[in-house]
Amino acid sequence: MTGVLTETGIFVGGGGEGYTTPQELLLKYGNRHGLIAGATGTGKTVTLQVLAEAFSTAGVSVFMADVKGDLSGIAAPGSESAKTHEAFVKRAGTIGYDLAYTGFPVTFWDVFGEQGHPVRTTISEMGPLLLARLMGLTDAQEGVLNIVFHLADSDGLALLDMADLRAMLTHVGERAQDLSLRYGNVAPQTVGAIQRQLLVLENQGATQFFGEPALALADLMSPTPDGRGRINVLAADKLMNAPRLYATFLLWLMSELFEELPEQGDSDKPKLVFFFDEAHLLFDGAPKALVDKVEQVARLIRSKGVGIYFITQNPADVPDGVLGQLGNRVQHALRAFTAKDQKDLRRAAENYRANPRFDTETAIKEVGTGEAVTSFLDVKGVPGMVERTLVRPPQSRLGPLTPEERRAIIAASPFAAKYDTPIDRESASEILAARAASAAQEASAQPRLREFNNATRIEPARADKPVRKTGGGSSRSDSIAEVFGKSLARQLGSKAGQQIVRGVLGSLFRAR
Repeated sequence: MTGVLTETGIFVGGGGEGYTTPQELLLKYGNRHGLIAGATGTGKTVTLQVLAEAFSTAGVSVFMADVKGDLSGIAAPGSESAKTHEAFVKRAGTIGYDLAYTGFPVTFWDVFGEQGHPVRTTISEMGPLLLARLMGLTDAQEGVLNIVFHLADSDGLALLDMADLRAMLTHVGERAQDLSLRYGNVAPQTVGAIQRQLLVLENQGATQFFGEPALALADLMSPTPDGRGRINVLAADKLMNAPRLYATFLLWLMSELFEELPEQGDSDKPKLVFFFDEAHLLFDGAPKALVDKVEQVARLIRSKGVGIYFITQNPADVPDGVLGQLGNRVQHALRAFTAKDQKDLRRAAENYRANPRFDTETAIKEVGTGEAVTSFLDVKGVPGMVERTLVRPPQSRLGPLTPEERRAIIAASPFAAKYDTPIDRESASEILAARAASAAQEASAQPRLREFNNATRIEPARADKPVRKTGGGSSRSDSIAEVFGKSLARQLGSKAGQQIVRGVLGSLFRAR
């Protein structure tokens, strides 16, 4: 009987006549990337779960997105009382597999912080290229966004969260005329358009994704006490409602791994295996520059010890430049109802090294649930001959955990204290707000200073300066005594004025 691991790799299932020939994915080529494809309901999720279990058993950390919400069960062992148990026992006997149920070390993550530890990154780490993709900006708008990042870097203004980016955009809009002379046209309308796209992101919940503490990639690869690889499960069922955010996040994660990890060279196993479910979302409507970046990362990241496995319904969803780098392939059934489907089926079959025992195109149409057409790199690193393979049963539970089980795992996680509480340190929005407040205070002081400087000064009359009369009124050079005397004379002309004068004089005499 065969276990999860063979001497050299991962036992995927049985192939050949009667499904008795072990089909294995060599661990030393686990970083050569892979593809899991097939129509809905043909077993892609189970294959993903099987591979993740085996990599973890071999001490390799895994990151995978749980799109449908049913991969959380990998944290719990399968059960003999499950409906699938009898079928699994029969399949295990057919392929010569020693079935034993067990759970695996899982850490749950969630961009929205609801079903796992919050996943955050900063605006600066995301960068203008991925942000432009995330917001669907035009070339002109992306150009202005690059100016924003350049100015923030020049002025030492940290761009950590959405508030920082919004404040920096406002700052650039206010200086549009001056900046246009140095960097080209910076139209206030363009800045406004970017601000509106930021509002769309906020409505999709992206505000929680940007901030601190940012995810430390080393935590994804930290070993568990029992030596197994950590399985990081990203809750993506809600995230899928914002597909552009989902795709951009996963692309950012791959890019960060490429930038941060050192060169590893040839190794007996990878450091991390990355499963990218619903891979078509990464490429749908993506500009050429972004597709080129994905191809570059896929080509170079394997030297850092990272394997990327794309999961999608149709291999045609993946560009040829990326598809050509996927050495390990599991192709579940494809349906060919239309002319386009038939063309895609032929194209998928052409990507395999032919097996004289069967027609690959026919096999891809005929394989049942839990069965697949597979091809893995052989010991020389070249694609192996295509084989019809019955995929081994999983050791862990099929289906999701209960909410109580998930909460218990999250509470016991070593990362709860590090990531669950957000940090808001001084950054661009606070610094720019302080500058604006200081400028407003200085501006409010200027009118009072001008009023003081322009105020009229009244000086007493001097003997050497005769008083110049203008008409019947008093001049500006009248002394205080003269002004008082004239006022008193006018008041004596009325009864009320005489009473006031008598009162004042009476007070003076009493005082004496």
